Amino acid sequence: MKNLLERDLQVHQTALNLQAYRQQLLASNIANSDTPHYKARDILFRDALDAALGRGQWGQPLPLMKTHARHLGDKVEFSPGTFTRYRMEWQSAVDGNTVDMDMERAAFAENTVHYEASVTFINGLLRSMQTAIVGQ
Repeated sequence: MKNLLERDLQVHQTALNLQAYRQQLLASNIANSDTPHYKARDILFRDALDAALGRGQWGQPLPLMKTHARHLGDKVEFSPGTFTRYRMEWQSAVDGNTVDMDMERAAFAENTVHYEASVTFINGLLRSMQTAIVGQ
């Protein structure tokens, strides 16, 4: 039971951390909307979440093969910055800035909803575990 709870909490905790990182990127884009030559950035959320949870494409674990005794082990340090990409430019600006405020606001609002949903899932999971322990 403990492993099941830890696994469920790990998924939501990882999602919260990635959503917080994405929120920082989006806030940075909005703050730099008037900065000449600023390039808007975003994160590939699904790929980053799969990598953070140790899953490859379609949810299978990533196999790592050691072909030499001095190779590093299969514990790889995860960094969300690996999945940060420049956003594709939809409309050119004279000053070279690629921030589209409508897109940034929509992405910010969407990310906020996902963040709040993750917090709600964690609260519900903890509440149900507390109910199970107390026995009400």
